[in-house]
Amino acid sequence: MDQTPFLKLKRWQWWLLVAINIFFLIAGQAAAVLLGRFYYDQGGNSKWMATLVQTAGFPILFFPFFLLRPSRESSASTTSPSIKTLALLYFVLGVLVAGDNMLYSVGLLYLSASTYSLICATQLAFNAVFSFFLNSQKFTALILNSVVILSLSAALIAVNDDSEGPSGVSKRKFLLGFLCTLGASALYSLLLSLMQLSFQKVLKKETFSVVLEMQIYTSLVASCVSTVGLFASGEWKTLHHEMEDFNSGRVSYVLTLVWTAVTWQVCAVGVVGLIFVVSSLFSNVISTLSLAVTPLAALVVFHDKMNGVKVIAMLLALCGFASYIYQNYLDDKKARRSQTDVQESHDNSSH
Repeated sequence: MDQTPFLKLKRWQWWLLVAINIFFLIAGQAAAVLLGRFYYDQGGNSKWMATLVQTAGFPILFFPFFLLRPSRESSASTTSPSIKTLALLYFVLGVLVAGDNMLYSVGLLYLSASTYSLICATQLAFNAVFSFFLNSQKFTALILNSVVILSLSAALIAVNDDSEGPSGVSKRKFLLGFLCTLGASALYSLLLSLMQLSFQKVLKKETFSVVLEMQIYTSLVASCVSTVGLFASGEWKTLHHEMEDFNSGRVSYVLTLVWTAVTWQVCAVGVVGLIFVVSSLFSNVISTLSLAVTPLAALVVFHDKMNGVKVIAMLLALCGFASYIYQNYLDDKKARRSQTDVQESHDNSSH
């Protein structure tokens, strides 16, 4: 992705921005997946509700959005796309997000956490293809190394996970869960590449508020689609009964849904922020890294077992992550050097 606006930042500022987004993504995704699993474990059963809470928390993004509004000068420096173009873009992305969330909800309902993690690791493979065709992403040995190691790490965790799958799931439902999660991983990767393409070709803005703008409007559309699905499917009729029968109580039921909504928004800001600052492939690598972090969170929250294989998988994930970070460091150095050369040649020609 064109990082020109970010080259104006000092290197430590750029890395700080990347680090903040990485934290949002990993912490948000780990918490959201655990809360989603908790919802089903405690007796929640509404797939549309599980889908809706993945985007319904978007109003909290208005706080940072108004704080980070660009000044008139910076927003006037680039021509904004028409309202019609923006509406169409956000509508299409929003519908895709809703569909993707629904597929993930079905996958998490019918699969154990281990199988779910294993299939989610395929995101990197799908994203490598989409980034190559849609975003002209070049593949270096370091990036390939990172992709392979991170996929292997997630696969190790998944294969070794001792937790039992959800009880009473038939082979047909298991297959449905498998296919839905695989489809969701492919669609998620396509979404990341389409978002990156939108920043490059349509939005062409230099402010971070455009990241929040995209997140808010696509989440609004996705939430509307999910709400329509909730009522059209008739699942809304069972929600009161579901809340009454929730194992840990009614207050816990409401708090689980509220915090799931909040943590998904924290994660989403990290995802879109990393696409904007670095690239969709980098964003996906961090998402896969968080698949290695989730078992650690499960260890604390659900007292899951931690064994040697999980430790190895964690170390592998960190190696893959370091490999990718180093490649970005080299790219950043090269971009800054070329910018300095251009500036010097411009200064020399003006003398």
